[in-house]
Amino acid sequence: MERTELIKHFSTFQRIKVFSLDKDVHENYLSTFIWQVSFNRPEKKNAIDKPFWKELKSTFEALGQSPDCRCILLTNEGNVFSAGIDLKFGMQYFSPGNDNESTEFARKSVFLKGYVNFLQECVNSIEKCSKPVIACIYGGCLGAGVDIITACDIRFCSQNSYFCVKEIDIGLAADLGTLQRLPRIVNNHSWVREVCYTARNILADEALLVGLISSIFKSRKELYDEATKLALTIASKSPIAIYGTKYALNYSRDHTVQEGLDFQALWNSTMLQSNVNNFHLEKQFFQYSIYPYFESGHDGCS
Repeated sequence: MERTELIKHFSTFQRIKVFSLDKDVHENYLSTFIWQVSFNRPEKKNAIDKPFWKELKSTFEALGQSPDCRCILLTNEGNVFSAGIDLKFGMQYFSPGNDNESTEFARKSVFLKGYVNFLQECVNSIEKCSKPVIACIYGGCLGAGVDIITACDIRFCSQNSYFCVKEIDIGLAADLGTLQRLPRIVNNHSWVREVCYTARNILADEALLVGLISSIFKSRKELYDEATKLALTIASKSPIAIYGTKYALNYSRDHTVQEGLDFQALWNSTMLQSNVNNFHLEKQFFQYSIYPYFESGHDGCS
């Protein structure tokens, strides 16, 4: 989607606010390529219900395909990043169908598995998004909130933030990505099992120590300002090179070193065929707009 289409699309959302940063405020033409995705249900502590999931998936799919986006900031309205899945919504999806009807066990199981797969794809849309996603966590991040941030590329938080893999306290194993991604992020299986088995709170300093987040900031303003600076730096690079780097990092994480090397050789041998005189071909095939990058005085395409 082009910028005007994106704005129109996001204007219908109820749970998530999506907007690009203002060039006039930041005095940098690249700021318009930075999009902020903000959880916008503060009265419910950004608890995630059915509309929330649908908007999340739609947002990252749309921004991932848009040439007007180069980096995404994931933020929250209110003092809680996310309280996790809305319990009312959770009860509904754990009890599919009409309670007054007798539904075969196998049919219920098939329905539930399909719905869990849909929720997993909503979280996966962040990881699959071709643009880097910087999570800016302010306040508590619980349950499904942890699933979401572990799918992001970079995680910053405020000093008052805390994290909790909460699912064990409501009688189930986390099923939207935390148990799969967290061990790869922190590389300490003993610690991962401890926090997942106990559902204890993880304060910001501990999250930094184990590598769950990469920076802590004193205030929301400092958090957002520093994340924006990083996003602007990312946006100044070749979008095609950023896309290739994110794809390669995700691929290599799940494969052997040799498989990653073979993949990268193939990727670069096909992708590094750009001709600065044929920008329209890059935009057509890769859905990226790199004209402003060269118009600003940069002289390389990778």
